[in-house]
Amino acid sequence: MIEINNLTTNLVDEKFLKKVAGKVLEEESASWRKKEAELSIALVGQGRIRELNKRYRGKNRATDVLVFPELKVVKAQKVQGLGEIIICFREVKKNAKKYKSSFEKELARVLIHGILHLLGYDHEKSKATALKMEEKQNYYLSKI
Repeated sequence: MIEINNLTTNLVDEKFLKKVAGKVLEEESASWRKKEAELSIALVGQGRIRELNKRYRGKNRATDVLVFPELKVVKAQKVQGLGEIIICFREVKKNAKKYKSSFEKELARVLIHGILHLLGYDHEKSKATALKMEEKQNYYLSKI
């Protein structure tokens, strides 16, 4: 199940977000394929994401996406929470303009990026892991 919480005044195509997330999770997560996983996506403003970025990463600035993995998996539970992806609408819009991309494609990119982090990919460990994550990200972007 994918839960979307739009905490902004901006309209966002929830079907599109669910389609993108579903595509990645269908290929990457066995628990998702068995209908045993949940994902939460929140769209927030710059103030909120800046506050979260400062609190959890020590960086006093807005960012496009933050990821909060589920801290523990309870084996007795039927459904596994993958975690929450926090996306800043305005930062995505700024990045789309900066990279000369559509808003929709940039939104898909940050969502895919966040999902890959929740599934254990990490671009900050080494150049090899960064390359692997970028290849996965580009693969899923090409499918949209």
